[in-house]
Amino acid sequence: EENLPEVTIDEVDAALAKREWQAVDANGDGTRKKMGILPGAVLLSDSETFATSELPADKAKGLVFYCANNHCGASHEAASKARTAGYKNVKVMPEGIAGWVKAGKKVQTI
Repeated sequence: EENLPEVTIDEVDAALAKREWQAVDANGDGTRKKMGILPGAVLLSDSETFATSELPADKAKGLVFYCANNHCGASHEAASKARTAGYKNVKVMPEGIAGWVKAGKKVQTI
């Protein structure tokens, strides 16, 4: 397993507000419908088999991957794939959407 930098919910919230990072959702449809998504997140078709064309074209763009919660590995899997594809600034928010909601942050419903 690659050593991916982990970031906190507050760090992600601040970076998204400044448009420094792009949130990338590695959850499935069920979790997205139940919990929502980070505002403006890229929605991957699948954490393992997504096409890298689903990610922003700019490989220098900061990407922060998340899934459901600390017990979910999808964000790490997807982030590793992005890094392998040549994305330089890849991070993971381990608390996922559950932590985001618990922290009272704004979600987008789908």
